[in-house]
Amino acid sequence: QVQLVESGGGLVAPGGSLRLSCAASGSISRLNAMGWYRQAPGKERELVATITSISSSTNYADSVKGRFTISRDNAKNTVSLQMNRLNSEDTAVYYCNLRSLPTGIQYWGKGTLVTVSS
Repeated sequence: QVQLVESGGGLVAPGGSLRLSCAASGSISRLNAMGWYRQAPGKERELVATITSISSSTNYADSVKGRFTISRDNAKNTVSLQMNRLNSEDTAVYYCNLRSLPTGIQYWGKGTLVTVSS
């Protein structure tokens, strides 16, 4: 089993920045992808960004390219999401995700709320 714990959500004004962090613990496959998904009220959960463990290959949703940066620390099993130039459409619950690349099994955190409002 893998446990994921997110931190860093909160209220931020439009144009502001916020940094999310996620710590993974448990039986973590060396080959994995960690990332962030989000779900806004009334909408489906969508991918925000992912990063792989070996090559640190990244993937971003078009809506966040150039504003968000994902990074990870393999030694600490953590992944972070630096979010800049936030706008109201970024308001959502953000979920940390870890996917084992050999098996495809996914794990989810409980989510952290990000609210962009003046």
